[in-house]
Amino acid sequence: MNPENFTALEKKQFAKLQKKLRHETGKAIVDYNMIEDGDRVMVCLSGGADSFTMLDILLQLQAAAPISFDIIAVNLDQKQPGFPEDILPNYLENLGIEYKIVQKDTYSIVKDKIPEGKTTCSLCSRLRRGILYNAAVDLGATKLALGHHADDIVETLFLNMFHGGKMKTMPPKLISDDKRNIVIRPLAYCRETDIKAYSAFKQFPIIPCNLCGSQENLQRQAVKAMLSQWDEANPGRVNNCFNAIRNVVPSHLADTNAFDFVNMDLERADELTEFDTAFDNEIEMIPVEDAKAGVEKFDPSEAITVIEL
Repeated sequence: MNPENFTALEKKQFAKLQKKLRHETGKAIVDYNMIEDGDRVMVCLSGGADSFTMLDILLQLQAAAPISFDIIAVNLDQKQPGFPEDILPNYLENLGIEYKIVQKDTYSIVKDKIPEGKTTCSLCSRLRRGILYNAAVDLGATKLALGHHADDIVETLFLNMFHGGKMKTMPPKLISDDKRNIVIRPLAYCRETDIKAYSAFKQFPIIPCNLCGSQENLQRQAVKAMLSQWDEANPGRVNNCFNAIRNVVPSHLADTNAFDFVNMDLERADELTEFDTAFDNEIEMIPVEDAKAGVEKFDPSEAITVIEL
């Protein structure tokens, strides 16, 4: 949709939302040094709201950034029946940017390997990721950008806790398992609700991720529903969870690989930054207004202590 056709209220809402997403994306890029001068960033465009928004915001930042970097949009056509092959090429042609459509029939592989009625998302994702890693190398990309946002990151944390017994999630930046690519998630600080609202304003040509007929990842959907209920009952809770991922205190967890509990003694006390408190029921609470404001705003020094909850 052309912003010129917006009402005065819609223009104000759109400008505010666009500014917020640009700020959060730019801050994540700076905080994790995601994009450097001379980079060639391969933006993985699936056809969903997240990846459309990521490409749109990165193009805006590219135009205003004090550094120079290239963008190439890449879509993987997995040959699902009914996949609208013309939508993304037409969209990218109109943008006038460099792009590549990679065609690989992963659909047939997944259908052959996964029993009927079972979710195909896990195998499909692994195959897709491997193909994109190879494409990044072939295209000379120095960074591979994925459209995961803060909600995805928090959901993955709980999935790993509940089903894998690990405190682990999607980091904003990492090295791929083939050690040939640096993967970045520029939308790491952005909330899904903002991305969906922005996508609705922009009217991106969304391609649904159900063309293969697979069930949704039911475990992830259950965690998403749980977090949605938490956030509705206690606004800011998902933001707090994300902030917790960014404020880890290894000495107050129980991983002997992350902290040397075995050799802990009083002579090394000055090396620590966190200590046991006088009351076990003391916790630190993020001010509600900060929790609502956004995942990047919280400053731990502004925490308040609440006793005897």
